[in-house]
Amino acid sequence: MVHAPASKESDPAATGGEPPQPRVADPLPLGIAGFAMTTFVLSVFNAGLWGGLEAIPAVFGLAIFYGGVAQFAAGMWEFVNKNTFGAAAFSSFGAFWLSFWFLETQVELPPDIADTATAVYLLGWAIFTAYMTIAALRVTVAVFIVFVLLTVTFVLLVFGFFYSSDPIVHVGGYVGIATAVAAWYTAFAGVTNATFKKTVLPVGPLG
Repeated sequence: MVHAPASKESDPAATGGEPPQPRVADPLPLGIAGFAMTTFVLSVFNAGLWGGLEAIPAVFGLAIFYGGVAQFAAGMWEFVNKNTFGAAAFSSFGAFWLSFWFLETQVELPPDIADTATAVYLLGWAIFTAYMTIAALRVTVAVFIVFVLLTVTFVLLVFGFFYSSDPIVHVGGYVGIATAVAAWYTAFAGVTNATFKKTVLPVGPLG
């Protein structure tokens, strides 16, 4: 088998014995912060704290630009960094927020099937999040907690919409708020530790 010569970027000898550096800055703080804020605002409405479900259109701007475009871009940069987990997670959830905006604004479902259709839509995301939670066992404790809480959030919302139960949707909203707080901490830790170039806020490496 013929091997291509190693590039200077990947050859430790060419960099003074130092391991190769990522090609871009860590996209995790951006991606997970976009996810956190958008999840927080939507979950506040799902929980019925301010405005209730009728206030959900207020989240659409975040769903497009921050949870959607910015998070999807973070996923693309994770591809550049050869981080399979981050690429799959951020790209997928960026697409989730864009598809959420599309579903809520561009699709008119008959009222008698709207809740069931939404439940099936959320079920698909619950399945994706559940198997990503298993993969998160090799990332960090902070990321794992985010995915556990998000899986619970999706499952509660699936049941809430399937049974047209506002109380269950409200509980899903509260768990969603907890998910956003955990995600914000993870983003805070990522950007703070990178800026100070030392561990200021622990995330508990698992890999």
